[in-house]
Amino acid sequence: MKVSGREGAMLSKSIDNSGVIREVDPRTSRDLVALMLLVAILVGGLVLYAWPHFQSRQTSMATEEMRRERDRLVEENRKLRLEKASLENLGRVAAIATRDLGLVKPTAEQMVVVEVPAAPPAGARLASERPAPEARN
Repeated sequence: MKVSGREGAMLSKSIDNSGVIREVDPRTSRDLVALMLLVAILVGGLVLYAWPHFQSRQTSMATEEMRRERDRLVEENRKLRLEKASLENLGRVAAIATRDLGLVKPTAEQMVVVEVPAAPPAGARLASERPAPEARN
């Protein structure tokens, strides 16, 4: 198909736009800044709305974790108290002493009774104490 006349001249004509300087429309910059400001306000509002809920959720999760840890520690404490009570049982200690260590109950001649002296009355001095030096004038 051959193009003739005016249509043909337009197609074959080369146009050089390298010397054309495009002027920046100030409305485009203004619209872009307004759009960016609107997006920033929306994002800021969403963050301000979501942040307390996020913090509340984090706090409740931490509280629940600490509650579970406390329950575990209370149970461990109960078990340790039971174990301590069983280890302190004098019958068990005596059985281990005789069975495992080969200890026997001492005879009456081997026993030594140590009495705890009574506390001296208030204001009394013991004979082993030195009297306080008197102040010389």
